[in-house]
Amino acid sequence: MPEPEPPEPYSSGGGRVPDDGGAIAATGAGGAMDLATSEGTTLEKTPGGPEGTGPAGRPRSLWSDAWRDLRRNPIFIISGLIIVFLVIISIWPSLIASGNPLSCDLAKAQEGSQPGHPFGFDGQGCDVYTRTVYGARTSVTVGVCATVGVALLGSVLGGLAGFFGGSWDAILSRITDVFFAIPVVLGGLVLLSVVTSSTVWPVIGFMVLLGWPQLSRIARGSVITAKQNDYVQAARALGASNSRMMLRHILPNAIAPVIVVATIALGTYISLEATLSYLGVGLKPPTVSWGIDISAASQYIRNAPHMLLWPAGALAITVLAFIMLGDAVRDALDPKLR
Repeated sequence: MPEPEPPEPYSSGGGRVPDDGGAIAATGAGGAMDLATSEGTTLEKTPGGPEGTGPAGRPRSLWSDAWRDLRRNPIFIISGLIIVFLVIISIWPSLIASGNPLSCDLAKAQEGSQPGHPFGFDGQGCDVYTRTVYGARTSVTVGVCATVGVALLGSVLGGLAGFFGGSWDAILSRITDVFFAIPVVLGGLVLLSVVTSSTVWPVIGFMVLLGWPQLSRIARGSVITAKQNDYVQAARALGASNSRMMLRHILPNAIAPVIVVATIALGTYISLEATLSYLGVGLKPPTVSWGIDISAASQYIRNAPHMLLWPAGALAITVLAFIMLGDAVRDALDPKLR
């Protein structure tokens, strides 16, 4: 007689267990539990998580979210490329300009574009292209140094006033009110008119002196908002020192508005330097500056408009790039705009 075939396995629900090549044993409810565990392990090992989370489901921080948004923002990419190019030619202007910005030939004064001199010559016979390239170094140096000085001084004073409050906050608020009442251009005409130095440091010092109150007010308000959060109160209750609370808990959560305003203000400081140099109280020759070249070219605008076009265009593009960068950073760091 033929041997009887073994009975086919059935699950606890009465259905026939499918043939899956032995991947899942016929163990009833236990097999389903093993399958669920296996799937849960697979999901946990998935490198990406739901929207708003990082690897293994960890929530992303404000900075990682901001960087993720910035990489997808074409305004940030375009302005960033322009700024990187400006920084490179500021450090190594000889990469794209081989001439000397102070070398002039009066026989070529006010002449237009020529081979090897695409921007023509200015009123003194200097190559406009070379001076425009070398002028980027001065403008970027003034803008970056002034912004760093304003951000450091304003953040420290405003942050301390917002954290401690009391009489320190009241005194600083009255001092900032006094500085806000001083017109920037008028203050520059008065303070810089007595300076005879042709370096950039008097102009940078003037910008820091009149620019820190704005960053101070912003830092003060941001620190006041951050110190009222629960995690700061918990750290205080656990006995954390003031320095630890400022550096570990308040500063990382209060610095974003300062960064946004400082980035936008960088372009403003570049245009302010050009304005003061145009008025004759900023940078002075032989320093190469877009403001100086614009001032010298203004009297030849009818006969030789190219003398004004190129330095003014370079200044406009530079200021616009920094303002666009600041707007992109603001949109990325402001949760209300998401």
